[in-house]
Amino acid sequence: MRKPTTALVSCLVLVCLLAVPALAGTMVTYANFPPPKTFPAVQMERWKTEVEKRTGGELTVQTFPGSTLLGAKNMLRGVQTGQADIGCISIAYYPGVFPLMSAVNLPVAFTSTEAASLTMWDLFLKYQPKEFKDVKVLTMFTSAPSQIMSKEPVRTLADLKGMELRASGSILRVLNGLGARGVGMPMSETPEALQKGVVKGVVSSFDVLKDFNFAESCRHETIANLPVYPFAVIMNKARWESLPDDVKMVLDDMAREQAQWTGQYLDNHINESLEWAREQYQVEVHKLTPEEHAELKKLGEPLVEDWKADCAKAGIDAEAVLKDLLELQAKYESL
Repeated sequence: MRKPTTALVSCLVLVCLLAVPALAGTMVTYANFPPPKTFPAVQMERWKTEVEKRTGGELTVQTFPGSTLLGAKNMLRGVQTGQADIGCISIAYYPGVFPLMSAVNLPVAFTSTEAASLTMWDLFLKYQPKEFKDVKVLTMFTSAPSQIMSKEPVRTLADLKGMELRASGSILRVLNGLGARGVGMPMSETPEALQKGVVKGVVSSFDVLKDFNFAESCRHETIANLPVYPFAVIMNKARWESLPDDVKMVLDDMAREQAQWTGQYLDNHINESLEWAREQYQVEVHKLTPEEHAELKKLGEPLVEDWKADCAKAGIDAEAVLKDLLELQAKYESL
């Protein structure tokens, strides 16, 4: 048998190399800033798994949780410039950039993450806000309602006076209006601050009781239904345009489903975290009166007025957006 010539071997190698991309399909990178066990990263891994399954491997996703590719503050710019193909942004980290979708962060007392996430997605679909014109939006979702976790019991709003609480964004203003001392700091610094007594508690969603083990320090949990925080999963526009049409269809078909899945996952995880905290640390859960919830709503009114002013500058009909938000909230929370 004759040995293959060098030219033939080279040709075969070239054919194999050219065939690899076709067999492998398209690979995209997906950056996220929270740690792997937190809900934005959990939803990212679920999205990756479903996308790869539904495209039959035509699209594969390489995920980067925990700010290993892009951090929270440079996520938007990083996706726009192509440092990552896809990124998860927290809208609250970009004040003034997303005026319309910031409506979801208003103090309207969502009680369900699923309801908040579906409300957010429906608002986006209806208004198609130009604030996202430079990227492709793949899905949206929110955090769970923010609650109070503290070392000392907060049975009434009066118990908050003088209490140092780690919080962020608009919630800081509400806390200050109650006589508490809102302290802004990254979540990563909060465990040490609790240990040293720099803060006496945390205002966030109850999933951090387990995910960050805050239940060990904060044995008292007060349901206040303070604002949710909106997130958006965005893709570099040029990278989106380069995808095959059948892949684009899969991603578009998953958008609302992913918003709902994330909301349901987090609502379930909240319940699991509370149950775990009760078993591990015997935490107590306190509820405010309807009158106290009304007081919280009143304290949030200046935040709503500030948001309306931002919308006016951007040419957005804030009254219409707020009306739709409240109607969608009522619709989804009644299901």
